[in-house]
This record gives sequence, structure tokens and C-alpha cells, in this order.
Amino acid sequence: MRILLTNDDGIYAPGLRALREELMTLGDVTVVAPAAEQSAAGHSVTLLVPLLIQEVFDDQKRFLGWAVEGRPADCVKLALLELLPEPPDLIVSGLNAGSNAGINVLYSGTVAAAIEGSFFRLTSIACSLGWSKGKPLDFRTGAAHSRKVIEQILKTKPTAGTLFNVNIPSLENGPVKGIRVLPQNVAPYVENFIRRVDPRGRTYFWLGNDFGCPEPHPDTDEIALRESYITVTPLQFDLTNHAALAGLQKHEWTL
Repeated sequence: MRILLTNDDGIYAPGLRALREELMTLGDVTVVAPAAEQSAAGHSVTLLVPLLIQEVFDDQKRFLGWAVEGRPADCVKLALLELLPEPPDLIVSGLNAGSNAGINVLYSGTVAAAIEGSFFRLTSIACSLGWSKGKPLDFRTGAAHSRKVIEQILKTKPTAGTLFNVNIPSLENGPVKGIRVLPQNVAPYVENFIRRVDPRGRTYFWLGNDFGCPEPHPDTDEIALRESYITVTPLQFDLTNHAALAGLQKHEWTL
């Protein structure tokens, strides 16, 4: 099996390296990932500057893949259209440092890379690891859990282009209790900006890191992650509100 691995934390991120080692037990892995961190880049792509690339090798001097001076979606697009000699059988994005559950999937570069792979009708899986403040992330264990989930997803023989979002709960909160297939939570998050003044007396704002979802909907990914379950959520990129569409189509529109 040919696997394309990417992420949004950058090609040198420990989460990507740990997941690569696990995926190499499943097939041939080629990495095409951002040269630097692109967290919360969403599904942006680069239009006005060239995409510089550079070959990267692992600690054993083996060819790892390409670092791209661009966004996660750029990496997948460039890999499929230019860098890989043939299409992969699977695209995996991760292992992200921090969960990508609920409405965070709309901001996530990790999920965006998987969505880009789904555009090309390839099975694509985003993998993220929950994080507790002030504690180191156990990427090795998180990657092992991710690989086991990926194997089970593949056993279901998903149709071409199916998109999955996998979240591993924060391992510092105790052992993982199991795997649950649940919808994405869409309850709003509480966020805050930090107001400061720079040395020249100018006011600026910095989005704080203390955000959360105080009232998540029941039986969703957010709830299960808090209860130490791995979550698997099939996603789609069709944003059409089909219920509203039907009503609007019955309306008599005039100029």
C-alpha cells in the first residue's frame, strides 16, 4: 500500500515522525508536509508566491519526502499533481499536536489536508492527539492508537474519496477506554483575545489559548474525548444546506 503522509505542524514535528514509523508497518510512506508550522491555516492555498520544495531525510539517512514552503492543502495538491510518480492508496494527515474536534475542523490545517485528498477521490484520514496544558504529548502511544484505528477503517473498505477525522483523547487523563463513531460537535466555543500594548504604545490583540466548549452537544466527538474515548467521524465537504435549498427553490425569484 502506498501512503502519503502530511500534517500542519511541519515536516520536523514529532507527531509526524511517530505516525510515519507506525504507518511504515502498513506500506510505503512518502511525506510531503509544510516546511514550518501551519496550525489553523484552514484550507488556504498559495497563489501569489512560488512553492519552494526541498528533499528531507530521516535520522537513518533514508529519504523521507519533501518539505514545502506552503500550506497543508498545497502539500497534498503538489504531491498528487507533481511529486508522486503514482497516486497513493491512502492519505493520512497528522499526528496533530492537539485535538481537532467540533467546529475546530473548520480551522484545522490537519483536516484541510485530508479534505484536499478527498477532493482527489482518495481515502483520507486526519489524526490528532488531545493535549493537556503543561504536560508533554505522548506521540508514540498516540501514533500507535492512530495506526490501529486506520487499519480498522480500511477493513470497512470505504468508497473512494471517503474522509475521516480521528481524534485520540489526551493520554494524560488516563487509559483510552475504546473507540466511538460519533458526529462532529457543533456547539459554540468560548474564546478570548488578550489585549496588550507594544513598545511603541500601539494596542494589539492576541487570540488566547484558553478556549473551550462549555456545553457540547451529547453523543458527539467533544463529549467522547472528555470521557477518554477515541473518536472517528466521517466528514464531508458539501456545505450546502439541502433543507433550506428545497424551500428556496420553490420561491419565485425576480430581478
